[in-house]
Amino acid sequence: QVQLVESGGGLVQPGGSLRLSCAASGKFFSTYVMGWYRQAPGKQRELVAFISSGGTTNYAESVKGRFTIARDNAKNTVYLQMTSLKPEDTAVYYCNGRGASAGPPIDYWGKGTLVTVSS
Repeated sequence: QVQLVESGGGLVQPGGSLRLSCAASGKFFSTYVMGWYRQAPGKQRELVAFISSGGTTNYAESVKGRFTIARDNAKNTVYLQMTSLKPEDTAVYYCNGRGASAGPPIDYWGKGTLVTVSS
């Protein structure tokens, strides 16, 4: 069983920066596609960014140019560097890991970390 633990959330002013971290247990981290999702109050969870096992990245249009996802396989950790934060970035941010299996891919989730962008 893979456990994902997020950290780094908090209160930040508009225009500020935060770096989220997600530490994963298990020995197959380097093979997983890792992603960050977010869920704002009253809204559905949405994909923010993901990074493949080979390092290919993809971002939601709303965060392109402001957020950067990266992974450190030696530390079993994925990061989300967030800059130029806006009030609409306020949400609970969830780490996701997707691993291959004999059947459909398996999704693992962290419990989330709250990011609040407000003056």
